Amino acid sequence: MSQMPQSTALSRCPSCEEPLESGDRFCGACGYDLSVVPAPPPDTPTLTMNGMAPHPRSETAPVDWPTAPEAGGANTPAAVHLPSDIQGTDSGGSQLPATTPAKGVRFDRPSDADDYHLAAPQPVDPRTSVPSTPPAGTKVCVACRTGQVDSDGYCENCGHAQPRERDHVEQELDAVAAVSDRGLRHHRNEDAFAVSSTALPDGSPAVVAVVCDGVSSATRPDEASIAATGAANEALLAALPLGTHPQQAMHDAIIAASHAVNALAVEPETAQEHSPHQNAPACTFVGAVVTTGLLVVGWVGDSRVYWIPVDRGASPARLTEDDSWAAQMVAAGLMSDTEAYADERAHAITGWLGADAYELEPHTASFKPDRPGVVVVCTDGLWNYAEAAEEMAEAVPSDAERRPLHAAQVLVGHALDGGGHDNVTVAVLPFPAPLQGAGSA
Repeated sequence: MSQMPQSTALSRCPSCEEPLESGDRFCGACGYDLSVVPAPPPDTPTLTMNGMAPHPRSETAPVDWPTAPEAGGANTPAAVHLPSDIQGTDSGGSQLPATTPAKGVRFDRPSDADDYHLAAPQPVDPRTSVPSTPPAGTKVCVACRTGQVDSDGYCENCGHAQPRERDHVEQELDAVAAVSDRGLRHHRNEDAFAVSSTALPDGSPAVVAVVCDGVSSATRPDEASIAATGAANEALLAALPLGTHPQQAMHDAIIAASHAVNALAVEPETAQEHSPHQNAPACTFVGAVVTTGLLVVGWVGDSRVYWIPVDRGASPARLTEDDSWAAQMVAAGLMSDTEAYADERAHAITGWLGADAYELEPHTASFKPDRPGVVVVCTDGLWNYAEAAEEMAEAVPSDAERRPLHAAQVLVGHALDGGGHDNVTVAVLPFPAPLQGAGSA
């Protein structure tokens, strides 16, 4: 939409400065014709500095620009003046002597032979760098293989968390081997084992394996299993060379293991005040002693011992009975094996080592196998995936008698392949004990 031009509204008369009313066409005082609008003054904007208006620029006075000196010729460059050629003045306005050297940055300073430039640091390529050899006895990171591991279990080079020592443990002697693994679901390994060999008074060998499973619902179960295996192993190695019958030595070893676990519950009075909900450390126990003609087992809890003959045509057997809810239901005739162990209460143990155990009832048994075979000592982390003796025999390699460590590794792998829901520990002992197995471990 177009608009008509509007005349400029005036508040005062341009001639006599008399105030005007809106719509006046003539001044009421002097009669000035208000329709005649004077031309606007020239637009010469100025910049006010410090409240003072600058002098108006004269249109007739040209700017006096200095004349640039002419060059010597088309091919002759203009003279170059250095800052040192300019004669300055001091703070009072007096000219400085021409001989006074100019202070400040010098542009004519010649380069010295001693001058050098610092090169930018180049990043080190870890693929081509030669790692430094860590001091003797220092743990090296399993990830980068170069960094040292600090006391918190992390690499000082790459920051990778290191596996705990008990996450996976293997040990092999001449006549026995054992493997323990954290499994795939637990945050730590609460199992422990001890394997050793000694000689009986007649010089024949005796091979020992002890396996303990920490009760996860108890406080410090990993410490309980370590204490129990260590105490039982020491007791067996002390009693067997003295001629103590292996079955009696196993019974005494279980008592020693129980005392060691009970000792963990002894705490200062202030400890119970700060942690009133903690309970006593606890674990299960299972062990085996193999000689040239005798096999002795002992247990408390639900860890087991299996007999697997070398001749797979012969029947395998489970040599222990669980201290568990499921076993009680089967013994009372209230449930079948299948029904009881399918129940969610099946693994609720009724016997264990610990200060809060109802009553310690060590179980021992001795056997005289009539053929060679292997003894499998394990926690429920393995037999959960091979519960029946026939299932365990299928999982044990056929050369287990000659390669006990390999057999233990295969059995742990069987549990991990099945899901690895629990810690897995297994020891494999050939029967009869080979003569080269004699001697202290």
